[in-house]
Amino acid sequence: MPRILAAMRSYNQYCGLAKALDVVGDRWILLVVRELLAHDGARYTDLRDGLPGIATNMLAGRLRDMERAGLVIREDAPPPVATTLFRLTPRGRQLEPVIRALGAWAGPLMGEWTPGQEFRSRWLALPVELYLTDGAPDAPPVALQLRTGDEPMVVEVAGGMVRARPGTAAHAAAELAGPPHVVMGLLAGRLSLAAARAKGLHFRGALRAVRRLRPRS
Repeated sequence: MPRILAAMRSYNQYCGLAKALDVVGDRWILLVVRELLAHDGARYTDLRDGLPGIATNMLAGRLRDMERAGLVIREDAPPPVATTLFRLTPRGRQLEPVIRALGAWAGPLMGEWTPGQEFRSRWLALPVELYLTDGAPDAPPVALQLRTGDEPMVVEVAGGMVRARPGTAAHAAAELAGPPHVVMGLLAGRLSLAAARAKGLHFRGALRAVRRLRPRS
């Protein structure tokens, strides 16, 4: 049976929600899960970079608690990388639908991005995959290059599926660069190209490739 995290007090209720929150309801826990879902094996430094604002001793403590709860394992990276990697256990990966549901619920809370708010490019993967779908599933695959934040991202649209990952596309149909809320606004159809450009978007390529994306109903 997973243990209650040492950093938290138990709600001491015979209720599934209360028992779940005994394990994952503490500050930073679900954001650690978010980062581990984005990395197939994350170094401590990867996690610290993806969790701006967390103290290093708090991150170390949360990882220990998550290990005790059966959510995380640590393993030695193969040579020549001499470091410890953290991975979610199968039990930890069962939290992915929870992360996605909370991300979808938070849509109305996003609003405008305020300069000074922390942002990592890979955080775009969640809204891209949650909110967008392929409007032309029988058309050939296309890739869009996004440049917003700390690293480039690729959105791949093919066969009715939309996926986002860090990296670059060899033959991108379009490239979008600018503030994250503007890039996402154009992808989701909330902003026209002219309005997005007025808000700082740099765009080149085929707009029809972007318009292939449709908001999920």
